[in-house]
Amino acid sequence: MARANPTWGEERIADELFLKLGLAVSPRTVGRYVRNRRPPGGRQPTQRWATFVRNHARAILACDFFIAVTARFRVVYVFVVLEVGTRRIVHWNVTEHPTASWTIQQFRTVLTPETSHRFVLHDRDGLYAAEVDRAITAMGRRVLKTPGRTPQANAFCERLIGTMRRECLDWLIPFNERHLRWILREWVTHYNRGRPHASLGPGIPDPLPEVIRPASVGHHVPKRCRVEVTPILGGLHHEYRLAREAA
Repeated sequence: MARANPTWGEERIADELFLKLGLAVSPRTVGRYVRNRRPPGGRQPTQRWATFVRNHARAILACDFFIAVTARFRVVYVFVVLEVGTRRIVHWNVTEHPTASWTIQQFRTVLTPETSHRFVLHDRDGLYAAEVDRAITAMGRRVLKTPGRTPQANAFCERLIGTMRRECLDWLIPFNERHLRWILREWVTHYNRGRPHASLGPGIPDPLPEVIRPASVGHHVPKRCRVEVTPILGGLHHEYRLAREAA
């Protein structure tokens, strides 16, 4: 797994083994074999803000913009919306010209009457014009603006963007906007349905119901099961799962 997935750390590999294959191996044990330790994460948000986010996690949508550069040096803006409680990417889109009307349309796609989200968290980037916040308020949601120059206040989305870069865009160069959409479409599906998240216990934001969820059987693959491997993005990542062998 470490050779096939060069961006994975020891905790990610341990989560993959436990969730997908039922093999209980600690990250420290993995680290003995994978000598590629990552530095510790950045600063944590203050306790007061962290408590609020934790208590309202399933009601908060965190969003942010970041840029990607194509092979022809065109700048493309990527917009992502993350459901904090489940760590699920509920919406994303790309554009070369992010206007206020374009951003409002993205929120209209997400903030439907059927959803239970109450808060929309974003920073003070100029891309969020005043009319964007007014439109969100008109949809019955409350806008939470982070303080200036404090990216840790939107730590969940910042972490998502960092993960998106480290595990995807730092390894692939999109030719154009269409190619970038194809790359992100496959990676977001992997992020939501195949990638273990340590903050979830570990868990998967939107797991497929038909995937076998084995109970831990120590260090052995369950009987009458085999390991199936699915390459993602041409083999940049791989998904592992158990499949029952034919009787």
